[in-house]
Amino acid sequence: MDRDNGPGVRVPEQRAPRKRPAGADLRFTVLGPVRAWREDELLPSGSPQQRALLAALLLRDGRTATAAELIDALWGDDPPSQALATVRTYASRLRKTLGQDTLVSESGGYAVRIPREALDLTVAQDLAAEAEKVRGGGDRSQARALINKLLGLWDGEALASLPGPYAENQRTSLEEWRLQLTETRLDLDLELGCHAEAVSELTALTAAHPLRERLRELLMVALYRSGRQAEALAVYADTRRLLAEELGVDPRPELAQLQQRILQADEELARPADEPAPASAPVRPAQLPATVPDFTGRASFVRELGARLATAEGSVMAVSALAGIGGVGKTTLAVHVGHQARPHFPDGQLYVDLQGAGGRAAEPETVLGSFLRALGTPDSAIPDSLDERAALYRSALDGRRVLVLLDNAHDAAQIRPLLPGTAGCAALVTSRVRMVDLAGAHLVDLDVMSPEEALQLFTRIVGDERVRSEREAALDVVAACGFLPLAIRIAASRLASRRTWTVSVLAAKLADERRRLDELQAGDLAVKATFELGYGQLEPPQARAFRLLGLADGPDISLAAAAALLDLDLHTAEDLLESLVDTSLLESAAPGRYRYHDLVRLYARACAERDEQPPVETELALSRLLDFYLATAAGVYALERPGDRLVDHLEPTEHAGLTFADRHSALDWLYAEATNLLACVRQSVRPATLARAVDLLYAALDLGESGANSKQYEAVAVTVREASRACGDPRAEGRAVMSLANVHQLAGRFDHADREAQEALRLAGTVDDRLPACWASNARGIIALYQNRHADGETFLNQAIEAFRGDENRPGEASALCNLSRIHLATGRTESAITLATAGIEIYDSLGHALRGANGRYALGMALTQSGKSAAAAEQLNEALAIFRDSRQRLWEGMALFRLAEVDLASGRPAQAAQYAELALTVLRGIGGEWRRGNVLTVLGRALSGIGQTGRAEVCWAEALAIYEELASPEAAEVRSLLSPAAAA
Repeated sequence: MDRDNGPGVRVPEQRAPRKRPAGADLRFTVLGPVRAWREDELLPSGSPQQRALLAALLLRDGRTATAAELIDALWGDDPPSQALATVRTYASRLRKTLGQDTLVSESGGYAVRIPREALDLTVAQDLAAEAEKVRGGGDRSQARALINKLLGLWDGEALASLPGPYAENQRTSLEEWRLQLTETRLDLDLELGCHAEAVSELTALTAAHPLRERLRELLMVALYRSGRQAEALAVYADTRRLLAEELGVDPRPELAQLQQRILQADEELARPADEPAPASAPVRPAQLPATVPDFTGRASFVRELGARLATAEGSVMAVSALAGIGGVGKTTLAVHVGHQARPHFPDGQLYVDLQGAGGRAAEPETVLGSFLRALGTPDSAIPDSLDERAALYRSALDGRRVLVLLDNAHDAAQIRPLLPGTAGCAALVTSRVRMVDLAGAHLVDLDVMSPEEALQLFTRIVGDERVRSEREAALDVVAACGFLPLAIRIAASRLASRRTWTVSVLAAKLADERRRLDELQAGDLAVKATFELGYGQLEPPQARAFRLLGLADGPDISLAAAAALLDLDLHTAEDLLESLVDTSLLESAAPGRYRYHDLVRLYARACAERDEQPPVETELALSRLLDFYLATAAGVYALERPGDRLVDHLEPTEHAGLTFADRHSALDWLYAEATNLLACVRQSVRPATLARAVDLLYAALDLGESGANSKQYEAVAVTVREASRACGDPRAEGRAVMSLANVHQLAGRFDHADREAQEALRLAGTVDDRLPACWASNARGIIALYQNRHADGETFLNQAIEAFRGDENRPGEASALCNLSRIHLATGRTESAITLATAGIEIYDSLGHALRGANGRYALGMALTQSGKSAAAAEQLNEALAIFRDSRQRLWEGMALFRLAEVDLASGRPAQAAQYAELALTVLRGIGGEWRRGNVLTVLGRALSGIGQTGRAEVCWAEALAIYEELASPEAAEVRSLLSPAAAA
């Protein structure tokens, strides 16, 4: 794991010895001017910006920097127009100088791969780590020698004269680290009795950094030990005046305490650390567990917590409380931060595992007894009661600077008696419970690792060689572990101990969700056991909610959906869910939304399978969730399509669902819940719930038409169709097939769409299901239009009109009239096309049917365009465009823009037509419907040709031709005729 030995500076642990890599004869410096040598030859490194690029790569410890990151590093928010080309040029020049194996290109970015000893910064970081280690072991003289050697690596200002925001930030961070190291070395000077020698250097440093209180503190101690008490007190007076004038604050408490000790002629202060202390000197405990050697990532948390510990200010001690699920690395992080903060707590560090996640949490009075003994209190002086022990503990810590690490706490009540009571001390608390009731605590919610950090940890344990050749499989492994540090450590340890396994073998084992938790155990470490501790602490209602909520397949769940699944009112459900959030078994994704960590969800499902009584309750819970989604989606459909009979043909539900004030809030819900809703459909393809599942799919058909969710909708529709066939349910199959026909038609796959629509008609006939029967005829009519089978299309649409009228479905009738308008338009009957579209619009408007009314205006706009009434056509299409945007129908928004391009093209405005067509392509990009993109490209080509851009026009037509030929679309012949013979070939 990475250590952070200074702001912004990442310090990797020593790696295992490996073969001498290519480029081992190179060395680089950044602690001064950025330079590169091969052996003793200084290599040319180019312009200041080229050196800035080299520095940005060197400071990444071999990690890849994307081109975008490098552009931002060099120019920030104001890059030049050719920034990307410039970066590539710099990289190419550096590669020629350094060698192909040193500066490598991968994944669209660049990385510098060199041994650790080749860079002065990493050499300095290793020396810093060694100095910390030997100082912790009591060898101050060796620690001081190492830090002096480290500081000698600086050659003036780091990254000297380099431009760019990244270099400026790193320069600031390195200078801060240099000052911290200097303070540490001076502290060691004083501990070793070299106070007289330190005075002159400290005097110069305080003059250069007048607001740096730690330097003034060291200067006061050096002067006092040199017999210059008055001068030491004068430094304090000068510091207090300066801080008041410059910042309006008082000196920090440590400085004020130091002044008092000097005024009192404190003999302890006058004695260097290496001088023998009197027999009565307080005991200095050092109880922190060892930090793990492969500590990885968490740099922001390390800095945040370290800063609080380093600057523990105010009238009370600093308390930081880390919360998170079991296995997320709370203890590892707290121990690592505690070790880094040791210099700030010279009077010792206390540690206890409070066993808060287990069945028998440690008693505070027992812990206090242990702490008092560690602080030198004899057993005979330790009182019996909790209150008396707590009071004596606080007295023992008074005037000391001690760090207390309270690990694995049960709740705030357990730890309150264990907190120090004076400034200068600090407490780090870890718990699975958020300490919201711990007054004044700095709360930190620890989440899982980032994918990059997770892969780093996995690699450190397994070894770089095994991971490098199977990077994708390694990413699969850490993803299967949910980026949870404990799970990654277990998986990596299993692989490391099995030399015959490949990373792919491990990835395959973890791919099976039902076996995944069983695979994640090694020795006495097991993810399941960690979760079991938290689950065992839950009250029965909490445990039931934990089990049942884990059954839902969506990425998260809303409060309303959770209440339905649990069969509770909203307030009771919210109280339960929030209590689970406080235990870290559930996460609050956003206000009113909740989610599980992937592995916790698997554990919750295992608990439901094991503990839910009666077992049928799991089926009932999922059935209630399906009812909630179906009832609510049906309400959205009815609000969006007033008068539509679809809701009358849906399965009844026991849940009333949500109600909405207007169509906008209804659409907000539908699109926010899209992924969860479709997951519920997929999860409900069981015989008992299949009918409602397919009805939910049908009620949510806006998701299939929107473009944004079309692919996901199609995949779920296929699943429902296959399940319906397997169950022998023709009603469900007919509705699923009809849903697929709509998806294929919108995507331009007309042969597929027609086959599905025919099958929907056949199946509907076997069970007398009017819903797909009406819509299948309507779909076949519009499909026939696109395939230039106009007579067939007219027949199908007239059948659809009669079927809709028989079902008293006026919006359906209006849809078929508008589609029939398109047939008339295609066969030259422009006036009747206008009449039919107008009739459809009148029905929609009479029902207040905004969205489908927009579809009618779309059809009318096309008819008016062909009749030469451009202004009227543009008016209809612009009105439709506004509604499509308002309804979040991106596909139809793009098509309305395309039709406006046709209006401008027909009106002799090719430049404006090209603008509309370009906008249409932007909207349609990435949402399916390649056939429609082909249409837009064809018109864009015509517009470009009209303004003399023949080359660009032919590019558009060639792309459209490729789309049409792949779809076997009849438009291919027309587009081919537009191309020159060479371009067509």
